[in-house]
Amino acid sequence: MSAPDGSPVGAERSIGQLFASATTEMSALVHDEIALAKAQLKRDVKRGAVGGGAFSAAGAVLIFSLPMLSFALAYGIRTWSDWNMAVCFLLSFAANVLVAGVLALIGVVFAKKAKKGKGPQKTAASVKESAAVLQNVKPHPRQVTTVYRVGDEVGDGVEAVTRSSS
Repeated sequence: MSAPDGSPVGAERSIGQLFASATTEMSALVHDEIALAKAQLKRDVKRGAVGGGAFSAAGAVLIFSLPMLSFALAYGIRTWSDWNMAVCFLLSFAANVLVAGVLALIGVVFAKKAKKGKGPQKTAASVKESAAVLQNVKPHPRQVTTVYRVGDEVGDGVEAVTRSSS
């Protein structure tokens, strides 16, 4: 098994290797945060596009369907009832406005969802949290142990620092 930098686990690494490893991990963290922000922005833009599409569909339905649907509906109402032709055309117009209103409401719902999207805000909070954690990082306290060499008298030791292995 080996560490991310390729050195064996348990082996002592130099300060340069530790710094390189930390730099690589920080770079990966920043890249991951940017990728997350992009994904969240893409989702919010997609929601906005769906809302805009619904508004466009509402306009298209209202504009292009009025002549054909109005005539068909008016003559249909006239056939089923013996009402005046003007009343039949007013009822068909009201039906078209109702359909366009429903499509506009769908567009409003999707536009509000896109506007409320918290994608970039969540990512910014995550980045701030990561920065706060990194600012509060303190080195581990080092234990001082006494190493005795063969032939030395008791108490005449060389102090050594134990290093943590990762």
